[in-house]
Amino acid sequence: MSTSAPAIEARDLVKTYTARGRPPVRALDGATFSAAGGAVFGLLGPNGAGKSTTLKILTTLACADSGTARVAGVDVRTDPARVRRQIGYVAQRPVTDPMDTGRENLVLAGRLYGLRPRAARARASALLDRFALTAAADRLVGTYSGGMARKLDVAMGLVHMPAVLFLDEPTTGLDPEARAEMWAEIEHMTRTEQMTVLLTTHYLDEADRLADSLAIVDHGRVVATGTPSQLKDGLHGDAVVVELTDGSATSTAAHVAARIDSLREITADGSVLRARTSARSAIVLPELLAALDAAAVPVAAATLARPSLDDVYLSITGHDFQAAQSTHENAEAAA
Repeated sequence: MSTSAPAIEARDLVKTYTARGRPPVRALDGATFSAAGGAVFGLLGPNGAGKSTTLKILTTLACADSGTARVAGVDVRTDPARVRRQIGYVAQRPVTDPMDTGRENLVLAGRLYGLRPRAARARASALLDRFALTAAADRLVGTYSGGMARKLDVAMGLVHMPAVLFLDEPTTGLDPEARAEMWAEIEHMTRTEQMTVLLTTHYLDEADRLADSLAIVDHGRVVATGTPSQLKDGLHGDAVVVELTDGSATSTAAHVAARIDSLREITADGSVLRARTSARSAIVLPELLAALDAAAVPVAAATLARPSLDDVYLSITGHDFQAAQSTHENAEAAA
């Protein structure tokens, strides 16, 4: 159960990166949102949307060009030291020393946060037990599996028992079992310990499962906020997705769908046609398939589904979430 006072507030955050020989990149373009205390707040968006930059500003690792931000009631620009005492931060990349053991990493973190040696060792043991790492506590971190190393990263962020924990893409690269374990731990933090967790993710199912409320980020702007249910309920009607066997027929398929009165929000991407119904889906889908067949448009598969966060993103931004993710990844690979 969340408290009423915002634990995190960001208003009109702007951040531009410049590099010699390259055009400026506007990573944040007026991002505004607030997160209640004792809950999971999700920042959802494809890679490159501005999520990590937002976290860097909120955790005092970067300064915004303009705008304001407060964490646990403290202004991140005017009193960064006080903010750091209130927060834990788990970055995308590992922060542990692979040549030290898991226990040594945690004890060192405790000492850096001001714990006395005995207290640091006790806290390390408690966290190793909590994350099921006791058996591997005295092994070098370089020998850990990806899931074990990621759990240790999160444990490092909890050493000093912060009021607010920032998790930047905490499950990227994890196998399904390790991912489920991480989800359970995040839920425990808020439901049992009343900790505030800000989670960035590009996994739609993760945001849907974990976030009590979320903000959808696109090109540095917050384009929608609300609970997952509120955002999905705002889209009236079921989603229709038709996969075509011939990608060159997508334009024809879109024209066919546009002639059906009960279909709206029609988009075509590659060999996939998407639309939303404004009538009973059981009637609309057969009508659409019959019309496509009459137009000699070959269909590989057709599905109906209740609105998803992917549908919300598509409705707001005009482009598919996974397509946006792939576009950014391709641009990074070409850079």
